[in-house]
Amino acid sequence: MTDQQWLAERFEEHRSRLRAVAYRMLGSLSEADDAVQDAWLRVSRADTSDVENLGAWLTTIVARVALNMLRSRNSRREQPLEVHVPDPIVDPADGTDPEHEALLADSVGLALLVVLERLSPAERLAFVLHDMFAVPFEQIAPIVERSPEATRQLASRARRRVRSTAPVPDAPLSEQWKVVDAFLAAARNGDFEALVAVLDADVVLRADAGLTGLSHYVQGAETVAGQATMWANVGLTIKRALVNGAAGLVSERRGKPFSVGAFTIKDGRIVECDFLVDPERLAGLDLEVLRD
Repeated sequence: MTDQQWLAERFEEHRSRLRAVAYRMLGSLSEADDAVQDAWLRVSRADTSDVENLGAWLTTIVARVALNMLRSRNSRREQPLEVHVPDPIVDPADGTDPEHEALLADSVGLALLVVLERLSPAERLAFVLHDMFAVPFEQIAPIVERSPEATRQLASRARRRVRSTAPVPDAPLSEQWKVVDAFLAAARNGDFEALVAVLDADVVLRADAGLTGLSHYVQGAETVAGQATMWANVGLTIKRALVNGAAGLVSERRGKPFSVGAFTIKDGRIVECDFLVDPERLAGLDLEVLRD
């Protein structure tokens, strides 16, 4: 076996972890794959003779690539962050695809990824690497070009933002399904009061329609209930699905994917609804659940 073949095999052993790092950094499955591939191109040309911890070294390379991609994307962002929904990971309602398990470790729900989108690129990297992958600040510092102490402060600011903003679900999956099923039944029946009853008073609905101009962000139980009853009457075929490991819905209209929705449930009520309705991005997702 040549050194290059050995390195390629070791890289494949770490691929799932590297993809998980990139997904948390970028919130995009396709960009995460691009970041991992870019990292391999860099690794394949590098001298690894002095590398003592290959896994840590590969993680820092993917993190650097993702950081550059994130900075570039943020400089040309055309859509307000309030209505941006990261790429969802969709599985059948009865279980998660083994290939998705690494991506979904640590309960990386859409609501958390939405909050990560609002961090600065450096804050996001420090938080993701340290809090989600236990990378020491001494290893993160050179990537963000700061001292270890300044890097610690980046992660601390990010952590406070996440804790104060990201809703934390508290219901097991069986309870989530009860609430989501009640929501769906009330919407189909046009039962406004029943809809309001399963929604938190300050519930947030975020619908990302890309550049179609139809994206919207609304808050409040009555407003969200009104949106739900409206969309229930546009001829959608709706199926249960796990969305980032939580109870969610996938819908199609006239044989084409229409939306993927995730719900965050706390104290028996829905506190956040995140829907991806961007036709272009939906077309790039694996929605095999619709064809079962």
